Amino acid sequence: MSFIEPRIASVIGLSPSVALLATMVFVVFLFRRDFRERPNVTGALWLPVVWVLLMGSRSAAQWLEVLGFKTLGSTEEGTPLDAGVYSALIIAGLYVLSKRQVNLSEVLRNNGWLVAFLLYCLIAITWSDYPFVAFKHWIKVLGHPVMALVLFTEPDPAEALARLMKRSAYVLVPFSILFIKYYPEWGREFDQWTGLPANNGITQGKNGLGRDCLVLGFFFVWNFLQTYPAAKSRARRDELRLDVVFLVMISWLLWQAHSATSFLSLLTGILVMMLLGLGSVNKRLVGTYALLAIIALVAAELTFGISGRVVDLSGHESTMTGRSQLWGELLAMDTNPVFGVGFESFWMGDRLKTLWETHWWHPDEAHNGYLEIYLNLGLIGLFMLAGWIIATFRKIHLGLLTNFQFGRFRMGLLVAVLLCNWTESAFKGLSLIWFVFFIIALEYPVSEGEPVLQSADTADLEDARELTYLPE
Repeated sequence: MSFIEPRIASVIGLSPSVALLATMVFVVFLFRRDFRERPNVTGALWLPVVWVLLMGSRSAAQWLEVLGFKTLGSTEEGTPLDAGVYSALIIAGLYVLSKRQVNLSEVLRNNGWLVAFLLYCLIAITWSDYPFVAFKHWIKVLGHPVMALVLFTEPDPAEALARLMKRSAYVLVPFSILFIKYYPEWGREFDQWTGLPANNGITQGKNGLGRDCLVLGFFFVWNFLQTYPAAKSRARRDELRLDVVFLVMISWLLWQAHSATSFLSLLTGILVMMLLGLGSVNKRLVGTYALLAIIALVAAELTFGISGRVVDLSGHESTMTGRSQLWGELLAMDTNPVFGVGFESFWMGDRLKTLWETHWWHPDEAHNGYLEIYLNLGLIGLFMLAGWIIATFRKIHLGLLTNFQFGRFRMGLLVAVLLCNWTESAFKGLSLIWFVFFIIALEYPVSEGEPVLQSADTADLEDARELTYLPE
């Protein structure tokens, strides 16, 4: 032991510069592996990849501040640099869609609730106290469906989705570990509820890190479940190893983040996905199962108060108490209950000043996605969101009968997204959860593109997946 321990210490106790170099080498290796597999995707996929990387980490201006450069901007207006970056990505996405001759009428016809919600948000700008700022926020949100359409108009949308998640994980996961362990001045913060040190990785907060782990962790579990039944091959073995390695890293990050909401949402989403895979579950009765589950949860809450018990078990009593107090204050503020204060306009001006004067941790969200919608868009906004969610559930239910694997991916992630928004405001702005919701909610007719060359092993793995997961 006296000989082994120094060896272990010398490996773990790397200097920050060596750890940075090792992380960069690891990331280069992952991308080199990705490119060598010759996936059936185009260069346009980098647009949603960059979109996800910015949402899953920090904005361009915030990264410059990490490097020591100051940028001009404000809480309400943002920075000209970020506005330029997001605008460039959206314009590039629209250019790609125009070159691909996307059928706009088809998009509108298949996504009525999505379009109606965005139009109502646009109309709600007119009664905002800051209409120009609200309009800029709306343009950013418009980037979500644009990037989702870029994804779904790739030659192979299923492969494009997998590459989007993997390439995002190749950056977000290793560098978050690096920041927490070797650059604590950037990778750690103080918890806004308890004041205790917390880990945030390359994101802006521990809840942001938790949401990254939720989305990426769910994907790698789904990818593992798809790959495992395939015929044995080198490609299958390598894919399973990749899934396991990233699930271990994501588990460590989720543990470091101490984000109970993301952890419980991830577990629930995985449970739903795995239950759908059971042969005893009738896919045609999923709507009935969902209704029975909701009734059972409501009855259990009224009878036993299960939400309080879950909070007690998770050890987050103080944060939930703080959230409950904040929710009461927000509901007591002078807002229009029917129309709200205007699209993404609540956290501005005198309202923000009043809340910051009474809360040392300076809240900038309601910590409840549904309450956030109510404050900004009123009861009409909540109704529009509910209609959109129900329509999405119905589409996913039908999709389970035609494309089961993607269908259960969407269903499990939908449940996780809805649960996450109970204590986090993820239905707003440039939130990764918000973008993921657009991905699973948006419908676009997929046409088969011409395949590109693939390695023999990769082609074998894809063939095995197709044989294993024929639509039921």
